[in-house]
Amino acid sequence: MNQLDLFSHSPRTRLRFDGDTYDPAKDEHRLRTELGRVWTVMSDGKWHTLAELEWRTEGSQAGVSARLRDLRKHRFGGYLVDRKRIVGGLYEYRLRRPDGRTL
Repeated sequence: MNQLDLFSHSPRTRLRFDGDTYDPAKDEHRLRTELGRVWTVMSDGKWHTLAELEWRTEGSQAGVSARLRDLRKHRFGGYLVDRKRIVGGLYEYRLRRPDGRTL
């Protein structure tokens, strides 16, 4: 699976961001780019912390967390995002295909 799969996983499904403060002219490119970076890192099927994703995607932990939530949505692929507690409030995340198989 390569990055193209994120953006063309279904001919009927189009990436569509939304929200009360979303402005396509100001946000579309930034969010698509960030989503692509998060997907690229997560597509290795390994466990990653938000801090690691922040560093590897050059995003923020809040932004990375939001993109992980996006990846769970059907219109962004309906991926499974597993979460496991490491210690205290520290978690790691792993991405899997909607059918549960690893990427």
